[in-house]
Formats: sequence, structure tokens, C-alpha cells
Amino acid sequence: MKHVEILSINIGKPRKVPFKDKEVSTGIFKFPASESLFLSRFNFEGDGQADLVHHGGKEKAVCVYPYEHYPYWEKELQRTLEYGAFGENLTIRGLLETDVCIGDVFQLGEAVVQVSQPRQPCYKLSVKYGAPDMPLKVQETGRTGFYFRVLKEGVVSGSGGLTRIFSHPKAITVSYANRIMHHEKDHIAGIHKILEVEELSVNWRATFLKRLEGIEANPRERLSGSE
Repeated sequence: MKHVEILSINIGKPRKVPFKDKEVSTGIFKFPASESLFLSRFNFEGDGQADLVHHGGKEKAVCVYPYEHYPYWEKELQRTLEYGAFGENLTIRGLLETDVCIGDVFQLGEAVVQVSQPRQPCYKLSVKYGAPDMPLKVQETGRTGFYFRVLKEGVVSGSGGLTRIFSHPKAITVSYANRIMHHEKDHIAGIHKILEVEELSVNWRATFLKRLEGIEANPRERLSGSE
């Protein structure tokens, strides 16, 4: 069993901020909680998302980000970053995208959580940092973080850590899923491998299925999907 350190549990309610001559509502501003929090099927107590189409919900109840990536982004952004800098609920140390698989299950305090998909960076990172290319950089580097769905609700404290209690037998890492989604888009065998994981989120499954339909409609693209 792998024990992972939780450096911070971060929460925040949506707020309106100026962006490109208009106001947008965003929940990306998260701040460390000073006490234990109840984790429901949808989110941590006191947390919220503005765009419930692309964030939150049962499949993306908890956003997780590895602290090991912070130095890289501090250099990129030329600023010091505080916990919750990427809108994540859990800032962790000891578990990277290359180490964790879709469908892996973890004990998180009283709660039990499961990896559902990589984090899909959105323009709200640009809103927060004034860097238009920030979402694309996160996507291209693979330093995305990932999401948990909640299998069992319960109280969570930062001191309890995160312990893997089940490793999915298909062993599709978050890093591999990111690679097929963003870089090797016509890799048919890779798409099929990922789709074999029943625990993959509904949204990512739909995207891959739609992509397969597009590839099959253009048979010449099949060659680029071979291993």
C-alpha cells in the first residue's frame, strides 16, 4: 500500500472576477482549510464550482495536484505559489501522474475515493494568472493532476494522508491517458486500451468514442494509430 502525504486541503466558493472586458464566475481560487472537512459525493464541505458542466459533479468531486510540479510552474510564472494554486482540493506529495492509474482506489480519512480521469485544464487558469497559454502548457507538459470520484463519504483531515488500497489491473496511468488524449490522438490501440477501463469518467469515454468514430470515417488515418 502506498501512503501519500497531503500537504493541504483547499476549498473556495465561486467568485466573479474581471477577464477580457467582462466578468466571469470561477471557483479556481482555493485556500487551505484549517480543520477537518466532510467530503460528500460531490465535494468538500465549503467548496464549490462555478461551471458545473466542466467541473465538479460526482465524477470530478475532488481535484488533486502534485506539489512536485510547483517549482516548475513557479519558474514559468516567475512567482511564488501557495497551496491550491491550480484550483486543486488536495495538494499532495508522493504521487505523480505516472504513478497513479484510472480506477485506483484510495483511503482518504473516513472517505474512499477513486481516480476517474486526468484533470482537463481550462481557461480559468488564464483568468487567475493572466497567462493566456497556461491551460495549453499544463496540457502539453502532462502536469495536469487528476480527479477523484467519491465511493464512500466521510470526514477528511490533512494529517491522515492518502493510502492506495486498490491498484487497477488494467494499469492505465493518468500520464498515458493524457498522452493519448492530447498527443497521440489517432492511436487506435491506445484508445481501445483506455476504453477497457470501466471506471473511466463518462466525459472522457464519450470523447474517445467520438474520436474513434471520426478515425473510422477516415480510414487513411488508421496508419498513424498503429503501434
